[in-house]
Amino acid sequence: MTDVGRHPKIKLHTMSEVVDVKGYVGNFKVKILKKARYINENECTACGECAKVCPVVRPDEFNMGLSSRKAIYSPFPQAVPSSFLININECLGHNPVICAKCLDVCDKGCINFHMSDAEFVEDIGTIVVSTGMDVYDPTELDEYGYTRFENVVTSLELERLVNAGGPSQGELIRPTDRKKPKSIGFIQCVGSRSSRKGNKYCSNICCMNTIKSTLLLKEHDHDIEIKVFYIDIRAFGKGFEDLYLRSRRLGVQYLRGLPGTVEEQADGSLKVAVENTSTGKLEFHNLDMLVLALGLKPSKSTRKLQEILGLQLTSDGFFLEAHPKLQPVDAATRGVFFAGCAEAPKDIKESVTQASAAAARAIRLMHKGEITSEPITSEVIAEHCKSCGKCAEVCPYNAITVDVKKKTPAVVNTASCAGCGTCAAECPFGAITMSHFTDKQITVQIDALLDEKPEEKILTFACNWCSYAGADSAGVSRLQYPPNVRLIRTMCSGRVDENFIWHAFKKGAPVVLISGCHIGDCHYIDANHWTEKRIRKVHKKMEKRGIRKERLQLEWISAAEGIRFAEVMNKMEKLRKTVSDQEIAETVEKLS
Repeated sequence: MTDVGRHPKIKLHTMSEVVDVKGYVGNFKVKILKKARYINENECTACGECAKVCPVVRPDEFNMGLSSRKAIYSPFPQAVPSSFLININECLGHNPVICAKCLDVCDKGCINFHMSDAEFVEDIGTIVVSTGMDVYDPTELDEYGYTRFENVVTSLELERLVNAGGPSQGELIRPTDRKKPKSIGFIQCVGSRSSRKGNKYCSNICCMNTIKSTLLLKEHDHDIEIKVFYIDIRAFGKGFEDLYLRSRRLGVQYLRGLPGTVEEQADGSLKVAVENTSTGKLEFHNLDMLVLALGLKPSKSTRKLQEILGLQLTSDGFFLEAHPKLQPVDAATRGVFFAGCAEAPKDIKESVTQASAAAARAIRLMHKGEITSEPITSEVIAEHCKSCGKCAEVCPYNAITVDVKKKTPAVVNTASCAGCGTCAAECPFGAITMSHFTDKQITVQIDALLDEKPEEKILTFACNWCSYAGADSAGVSRLQYPPNVRLIRTMCSGRVDENFIWHAFKKGAPVVLISGCHIGDCHYIDANHWTEKRIRKVHKKMEKRGIRKERLQLEWISAAEGIRFAEVMNKMEKLRKTVSDQEIAETVEKLS
């Protein structure tokens, strides 16, 4: 962080947050709110005289509340910039002036109670989202007594206690009596791998963090008794298994099973009841201290940034990458990349690796000075546009702007447009066309495929990235499926216009299949959600017109699901055989 602060080409905005992002790759306009420090950071020398006279005492967040700080303080050692700041909500000297002792002792005159928050805009080419993560709050797991027993601490609190710069100068002491504990226990997976409380996913770092802590404690005191209560130890990294075995050799006891109850004894020690699943017996352990190995959860800022940048989240609440294998650090929005725990729980090594990859991806875009875009983009036919704003609503990339009040035609930013075609399919006035996937081109394909014996064909609209690739997978794997399947490739299932479906039935198609990426795995963020809504609308219209809605099917098929593609096509063939020639003729007559 010190190197970043000194780098001539890096601008560091501390105590700041992003409040809005406009524009597109290479031309982002980022609005930043810089909160008032109430101290001139360029003049402050961090001498600390102001903190000595400040009468306000508060818990120190950096030390997890195990020590105190003043209302004027430095956030943590080696903070950048090397300057104090004032928590104005705690200070007594600004409104009205009750104290102002810090103002009197500051020889540099750095303190200014009249500072205010500032808002400014930066021109940015690419964005790396590195929001970090938060830790699980264990207060809801009251069976471990975190809120009731002072000697039950979290893994972060233990880190500060054994740190040389911590509140106890690196000496492990019990919070109740400040004595050195003779026995200590660790409970794993607190807030992780639980469907009842906490999160269902594994937080990745907890096992190795505990193993590291046991090794550190054994180095401080070889005679300390350490017990680790766990579900299973996940030591899958390079050299991790060796660290685990080393911990066991030093005498650390690993007991398979999570405690059910924790009781405090008269002397402040803790009695832990746990079912040892290795022996099948209920055991009781007396411990001086208990450490909860906390799991990780997405940062509080994740939801806000997702809305600002138009990103997608996984079911766990972390950011979803464009592709887990081919684009592991790219967001679906071009020019945005992920690093560290913004995308998933990671340890330091993985975070550094991903940060390097994100930097390389950003440089790859920026070093040329100009950006090339795919020719498959949407175009607005101005004379047909009624400025309804529907296209802007459905665009997953915020690439379309419409001034509804002024009734000006929609404008497409081709640098932001990814070519999914959802806007063209949803436009009620036919005012948007897609380059290389125009309505006329797709309609002509439908005519050609259903020109001869349409009653024998299975017409399928296949998404380029998933279901069309799934068809390739089925072919390469030599899987058997009906030869009467006819595919029309679109970039996304969101491109399939309602008119294409009616035209296919009008041409005599017995069944029509729309296929695309699985929900939550769309290559165009959430475009397939609009496909789902559109198909439901068509189904209702089919029922009103007396057409069996079963004849229009929607299936999600990924690129790796060649077997599923074959199964779906066999199912469609069975459905096709239930559609009689008379039913097809009646449908054609109703739609004519």
